[in-house]
Amino acid sequence: MPENQNVEWKESWKDEYLKWICGFANATGGKLIIGINDEGKVIGVENSKKLLQDIPNKIQTQLGIICNVNLIEENALEIIEIDVKPYDIAISFQGKYHYRSGSTKQELKGKALNEFLLKKSGRTWDDVIENRATLDDINPKAIDAFIKAAVSSKRMSFIENETNAEIILDNLLLRENGGIKRSAIVLFGKNPCKFYINAFVKIGRFGKTDDDLLFQEVVEGNAFQIADKTLEMLDKKSLLTD
Repeated sequence: MPENQNVEWKESWKDEYLKWICGFANATGGKLIIGINDEGKVIGVENSKKLLQDIPNKIQTQLGIICNVNLIEENALEIIEIDVKPYDIAISFQGKYHYRSGSTKQELKGKALNEFLLKKSGRTWDDVIENRATLDDINPKAIDAFIKAAVSSKRMSFIENETNAEIILDNLLLRENGGIKRSAIVLFGKNPCKFYINAFVKIGRFGKTDDDLLFQEVVEGNAFQIADKTLEMLDKKSLLTD
């Protein structure tokens, strides 16, 4: 079995390979096989009996998970197969998160780590509370416009006569424990770019070549404002019919 997304070979056991097990657990699972070199040749392991005791204990102690650790004989040599199942929760090793991608192990950091933790928790980026935001950051006119559109489409008639912004956001599941979610800022915020610098749309038109930029405009605002302004600008620039 060659090395791939779910298989990794190691000549001998080292405690640092707990990172690889962590990576498998955070991805789609896999097998770490001890006693095979990088060329795929079986070279066997020493002290297999001790490793069969030590490895499961270290996995449980360091990672908090349980893996099947099997002793297999190939070509009259003993190898150890560590069968790692995928976990629904995020698994860390010494406070760091690792992930198996292709035939490599990656330590997750920054944005990748945030997205990974959100995914494991069953949440998406927009469903997270924006701790920096208050109701003052919500544009009442945007909410009013949404209510009119929702009532007109007969999809949310239950909010037709509601005027309390907090109740409206609660009904739309855009608040949690009194906190405003990121989705509320993107949809109804007075200035989403204050929180998320990429909350804008760029509109441009090229000539006959990619280097011939005829014009470029930046549209900012909440989702409703951006949609309206974008269509208006496209119409003015005669892009809708060209």
